[in-house]
Amino acid sequence: MEPAPAWRLATRVAFRFCFIYFGLYILLTQMIFIPFIPPLQALPPVEPTVKWVIKNIFHDDRTLQVFGGSGDKMFDWVFAFTLLVFSSIVTLLWSVVDRRRPHYIRLQKWFRVYVRFGVATTMVGYGMAKAIPLQMPEPSLTRLLEPYGNFSPMGVLWASIGASFPYERVVGFAELLAAVLLFIPNTVVLGGVVSLFDATQIFALNMTYDVPVKLFAFHLVLLSLLLLAPDAHRLLNLFVFNKTVEPSRQPPLGRRRRVIQFGVAMQLLLGGYFFWTAYSNNSQAWITRGAGAPRPPLYGVWVIDKMTINGVERAPLVTDYDRWRRVVIQSGATMNFWRMDDTTLGMPAQYDIAKKTITLTQGTGAQAKTLGAFAFEQPALDRLVLDSELNGKKIRMETRLFPRESFPLVTRGFNWIQKFPFNR
Repeated sequence: MEPAPAWRLATRVAFRFCFIYFGLYILLTQMIFIPFIPPLQALPPVEPTVKWVIKNIFHDDRTLQVFGGSGDKMFDWVFAFTLLVFSSIVTLLWSVVDRRRPHYIRLQKWFRVYVRFGVATTMVGYGMAKAIPLQMPEPSLTRLLEPYGNFSPMGVLWASIGASFPYERVVGFAELLAAVLLFIPNTVVLGGVVSLFDATQIFALNMTYDVPVKLFAFHLVLLSLLLLAPDAHRLLNLFVFNKTVEPSRQPPLGRRRRVIQFGVAMQLLLGGYFFWTAYSNNSQAWITRGAGAPRPPLYGVWVIDKMTINGVERAPLVTDYDRWRRVVIQSGATMNFWRMDDTTLGMPAQYDIAKKTITLTQGTGAQAKTLGAFAFEQPALDRLVLDSELNGKKIRMETRLFPRESFPLVTRGFNWIQKFPFNR
């Protein structure tokens, strides 16, 4: 058997850096999710090191949030910077100590499996949350009532995609396709290409709609390129130079046939496990908090036709701050009020349909206190009468239902034949 050709110096150094930087990034950001493992970024030495850098290098003494809905917190950027510096130093030391090694073929093939699973499991998470539309939910009643100009760029993206579940599912299935192809050893290159397109779209949307996952999405692009790097010459011949493409020369994970078959089977089983876990979690979320969840009995936008305060009817004047325009009930835990000037007020609420009462509270847990309660009557399905004593005032509201189906965004749907564009 001929010895493998030696790698160029630049290739060896680049591999060392990528092995350290991306290996640690996948591990510490937990792209490959393993149950019961605590957040690694919050454990020593990661969090103390990052905070030391923030304080001593950037001279920032503020208390910074480590976790939350945003992936572009100051902590995340400094974490990436710290990891970049650490990886550069270790790469330099590794290059000095191990300078005579001609290549890292054996280590590279296992590292590629590791990167594959990091990207694939991430694509499973992204894709399943779109295939079962949860990431971008359908526009809520309060969102449908809100003026478009009040939307943030991210809110525009979320509402527009959430308004079209078919498109959201198409995008989700594209991400799931990348995951499937990456879990199968023989389709890694194709999976890398699909993943690169998916990650580029995610990154572009995050950059153009100010979605705070820019840093992570950029790493997804880099990791997809890293997967394609060993086959870059073949891909250029295929897509650019129109030349004959030779078979891939990537070494198998073993020398014996049974070892190779066992390795392939294990990868497929792990891929199946990640798919099943994501499907189970998202399916459960769909019926508990997604569009598949049952709506509360009083769900709807209730327009206030008549409102009295302490027995005095209040005219629907924009200048009357105490007069309300509408009541919105879209969950079993809140009640939203629209004032005449379109400012809003949301309150935690507890609904007792049997007793026909709605109790409004303030605060949560032991700190919660009752502000008042509405007694309600429903003389017709589209009529709701609310009586309450709130903040020392007796309030009565007679309302009518404004159906959700009255919004064109909800009911327009898809049409093959259109005489004129319905662009409103």
